[in-house]
Amino acid sequence: MRAHFTRDPIDPAELLDDLATSADGATVLFLGHVRDRNEGQEVTGIRYDAYVEMAERTLAEIAADTAARLGTSHLALVHRLGELAVGEVSVAIAVASPHRAEAFDACRFAIEELKRRLPIWKEEHYPDRSARWLPGAAVAEDRG
Repeated sequence: MRAHFTRDPIDPAELLDDLATSADGATVLFLGHVRDRNEGQEVTGIRYDAYVEMAERTLAEIAADTAARLGTSHLALVHRLGELAVGEVSVAIAVASPHRAEAFDACRFAIEELKRRLPIWKEEHYPDRSARWLPGAAVAEDRG
């Protein structure tokens, strides 16, 4: 199981190579890219930032929850930080499982939980050189 942040470009082939086992008949890869438009406005790029120590714990929790749901630790969750241009991969989730249904379910679960729980800040940049911070996940007050 792999869950981390990086400032380097995400290499999907590397993620897939790390997961490969002869027991798995399915591998699902999700890549999130920086879009050129959001809410009808042209976007030139985005900056992702986080309080890494806290966000890494949450990312690891999401990976553990996904692994428990899937019943395997053959998964990787990687999120970029820093300045990204339109088209760059901002997040990658790879899941390997003996069967496709479980792999698809786990991948969907992971991205939805990441969007819901990961405390990360996103600042969109626009052609007129303006920028705007977007609303993100609410940080839970008590995680137990």
